[in-house]
Amino acid sequence: MSATHTVRDSATMLRRNLVHVRRYPSLSVMLVAQPILFLLLFVFVFGGTLGAGLPGQHGGGDRIDYLVYITPGILIMTVASVALGTAISAATDMTTGIIARFRTMDIARVSVLTGHVLGAVIRTGVAVVVVAAFTFLLGFRSDAGPADWLGAVALLLLIAFALTWLTVGMGLAADSVETASNTPLFLMILPFVSSAFVPTDAMPPGVRQFAEHQPFTPMINTLRDLVTGAPTSSDLWVAIGWCVLIALLGYLWSRRLFLRVPAK
Repeated sequence: MSATHTVRDSATMLRRNLVHVRRYPSLSVMLVAQPILFLLLFVFVFGGTLGAGLPGQHGGGDRIDYLVYITPGILIMTVASVALGTAISAATDMTTGIIARFRTMDIARVSVLTGHVLGAVIRTGVAVVVVAAFTFLLGFRSDAGPADWLGAVALLLLIAFALTWLTVGMGLAADSVETASNTPLFLMILPFVSSAFVPTDAMPPGVRQFAEHQPFTPMINTLRDLVTGAPTSSDLWVAIGWCVLIALLGYLWSRRLFLRVPAK
């Protein structure tokens, strides 16, 4: 099958996923509302206390400083939230039999999966813009330059690409839509045990070691450096490495599950 055929089929599957989003907007609204609610909770309920404990370089002491500190974590939680919705979409296709039907059609097999992934990346971009705009309305300010913001956008898209491939696999592996909605929830929990809301130095030794070596911490640290205009550290390469590894494993897993579906 030619590359042109594959691209055309992928574009068709992308349009299919975007039409589903337009017809069922409630899921997208819920996935964006969740990180916004976390943002409001941590800034206005916990921000006064937690902000006072921030290291001096973050200007610890008030809610605005804490807003600046947690914004990267909230943005990555937004990415994870949209990825969770992708697992639900993939599970819906699997359980309704449409994937088995696609297997009988003269289309590029990879296009079914890439349609989900590309659609999720587009939804992620929209969701991140909405949540980021909300942080600016709350008072977020930054000294980051255009290059820093471009780097932040690129990193968020890379994280979205990686997590989406992982959740596509989760959706294909789930035996029901309900299972698919619960399996990826750890992606929303892991940021709480990272540097998203408090510095890892403030954690007990065992928790700190886990937090410092799990994937979300280098991603959040790098994004924080980029959106605040600070120099990036070695966490940048660790974050990219985690993204590449997660995307590769997610793709191989999703492809294997997809090819196992019997044609009907």
